[in-house]
Amino acid sequence: MTDLPKTAKAVIIGGGIIGCSTAYHLAKLGWTDTVLLERKKLTSGTTFHAAGLVGQLRSNANITQLLGYSVDLYNKIEEETGLGTGWKMNGGLRLACNEQRWTEVKRQATTAHSFGLDMQLLTPSEALELWPLMDVSDVIGAAYLPTDGQANPSDITQALAKGARMAGAKIFEDTKVTDIEIENGKIRAVITEHGRIECEKVICCAGQWTRNFASRYGVNVPLVPMEHQYMVTEPFDVPSNLPTLRDPDRLTYYKEEVGGLVMGGYEPNPIPWATNGMPQGFHYTLLDSNFDHFEQLMEQALGRVPALEHAGVKTLTNGPESFTPDGNFIVGEAPELSNFFVGAGFNAFGIAAGGGAGMALAEWVHKGEPPFDLWSADIRRFGRPHFDTDWVRTRTVEAYGKHYTMAWPHEEHASGRPCRKSPLYDTLKSHGACFGEKLGWERPNWFADASLGEAAKDEYSFGRQNWFDAVGREHKAAREAAVLFDQTSFAKFALKGPDALAAMNWICANDVDKPVGALVYTQMLNDKGGIECDLTVGRVAHDEFYIVTGTGFATHDFDWISRNIPDGLNCQLFDITSSNAVLSLMGPKARDILAAVTRDDASNEGFKFGTIRTIGIAGCPVRALRVTYVGELGWELHLPVEYAQTVYSALKEAGQAHGLINAGYRAIESLRLEKAYRAWGSDIGPDHTPFESGLGWAVKLRKNVDFKGRAAAEAQGSGGVKKMLACFTVDPDVVLLGRETIYRDGQRVGWLTSGGYGYTVGKSIGYGYVRNPEGVDVKFVTSGNYELEVATQRVPCNVTLQPLYDPKMERVKT
Repeated sequence: MTDLPKTAKAVIIGGGIIGCSTAYHLAKLGWTDTVLLERKKLTSGTTFHAAGLVGQLRSNANITQLLGYSVDLYNKIEEETGLGTGWKMNGGLRLACNEQRWTEVKRQATTAHSFGLDMQLLTPSEALELWPLMDVSDVIGAAYLPTDGQANPSDITQALAKGARMAGAKIFEDTKVTDIEIENGKIRAVITEHGRIECEKVICCAGQWTRNFASRYGVNVPLVPMEHQYMVTEPFDVPSNLPTLRDPDRLTYYKEEVGGLVMGGYEPNPIPWATNGMPQGFHYTLLDSNFDHFEQLMEQALGRVPALEHAGVKTLTNGPESFTPDGNFIVGEAPELSNFFVGAGFNAFGIAAGGGAGMALAEWVHKGEPPFDLWSADIRRFGRPHFDTDWVRTRTVEAYGKHYTMAWPHEEHASGRPCRKSPLYDTLKSHGACFGEKLGWERPNWFADASLGEAAKDEYSFGRQNWFDAVGREHKAAREAAVLFDQTSFAKFALKGPDALAAMNWICANDVDKPVGALVYTQMLNDKGGIECDLTVGRVAHDEFYIVTGTGFATHDFDWISRNIPDGLNCQLFDITSSNAVLSLMGPKARDILAAVTRDDASNEGFKFGTIRTIGIAGCPVRALRVTYVGELGWELHLPVEYAQTVYSALKEAGQAHGLINAGYRAIESLRLEKAYRAWGSDIGPDHTPFESGLGWAVKLRKNVDFKGRAAAEAQGSGGVKKMLACFTVDPDVVLLGRETIYRDGQRVGWLTSGGYGYTVGKSIGYGYVRNPEGVDVKFVTSGNYELEVATQRVPCNVTLQPLYDPKMERVKT
């Protein structure tokens, strides 16, 4: 073999489609000394046995954009490299065989329209014209996406590899990586069985081997291998232009192959593989066909494609694929190790994602940040439960089994629960709490009243769900009396040290240079002015800050803050999430209740909004934050976990006379929608700036102090924006979930980032960005006539840039 280079700018581990695509894109970006190492042969891990369907639509706009990039790349890579890829843009069909599925498909079509995809709804007879082999007697309707297609996985990977070499990258097969050399927390070299390559950046695209390999260096990659089977038939006059077909009600998919069919699917009882570790030397290897397990899919398929009964079976391919606990893939720089990047866990759609994921990873390596917000695939979306492989496997089995089941609104996972519990879990459960789960934490979503015949269990539908009235009671109490939320799952950090203020001044967009006792709502921006973190910062000492952020952002925000503390500053960041319980007391009677349980001054003059201080309740030192995310008077009460039950009991007893009740996260969502509070991960994120999202008031541009993202914020503050977040309201019978298409004067201008119902205003509420390449201002937003497309139907709506509810002005907008 050719001698390995002694040095490289970046080393990619793994020669499947993701690794080769990353090499291709890095080389195109000028990283011509990129090296890709494959322990055996290219595609010999899992790529070679992939089914090769390429669908584009996902529930996230940027993931859809990424998959669309794959299609664009596959359209041209054959011409660029001269290698055939088997790529056919033959379209994709998705069937619906019951009314609930038809509603889901119509909502998916609207999502497609929101993201600029041409998804067409068809009658059963129209679908039959495109796919004449099927029985449509049970089909209600279908959706057709003309730009979907299929490819030959090995061929398209070889084309990407050739393109990478043509651009200057070097690829070495039969070169196993044995170790990574790390010195003082920094990557120094990759060690292979044929020598050492000095480098600073490593991109691990090792498929189902990634978790075990990365864990050697403290990096957590939550994926496990699962058996995945598909059948290949002998030819039986299948048209070559047949679209790919997904039949989710029968759990199956199909594509044409050399005059025959490939048919596979997702069983509700999947089989994990290699539960005791990966076999040595496993490559270009398939598992034994499991006809008994596949029979359940075969029975479903025969009902759809009767001709399969007489078609010869060429092979039943059983190959392991890496799957993740939430069904999305994993990309990004590991929070545990700088310059160690991951691209893995593609849940059997690695061919569809390959082009775009490689592009995104290459951009991330090249610029230090992704090309756009990829939060739903970001490695930092995981946390503590995901270090346990058994927990990851348990949740992943459930996610695999749900691949083709109905994607219900507000659906919760059931496996691996309970995992992380508040000290109040059992108490709240006895009071009727129906729990949801986030990052392993059990969190009350709503409370059932047994005296009304309610059971603490979600019943899913696309209409108003069974908890609608219960959440309405909680919402009403928050507006008129008081509620208590258990928000123990909040992520909580402490930044300590002589230079803590200097660090926070640089990282925070708002002014945190305040006296001890000040509480500040702030964003943290990237260099493009996008919002990377959205959190609350309290100054609790001259050299210490208390930082509170959302449950699901614990890993991400800790990583962002720690990475952006300027070199040379003396301060340390600590995750203290598990030390403190949080009880949020909210509502117009909150002051009366708090005053009844503490000797400290709870008056407005004595405890102003935007302040933090320690008070005493029932023998407990409580860090009280006067802040609200529901638009009412209130306090977040942060306290050591051992006091949680005592303080909760004291508040509940004192609150009896004031109508205090328990409330959950679904009421928080309803309340915050009325008050126009933004949610990171939906309404705001790295692709949205404070000036686009109506948060420019929280940026310290008037102060003569530099901070990360200031230049971009200044440019936008003076130059205007091309999109602006607005609030839309529609008739209460219309259920808004997010991703509904926004039309202004008949033109598509965006989609809803979040949706729900406001019980005080009696309207369905959505937020979304109004976009215009020529620029957007208040007049542009408020002057148009608007409609929302909901499940392919357009409905008139009202628009506003103001909160719908403001208790200070006693105003409710309808």
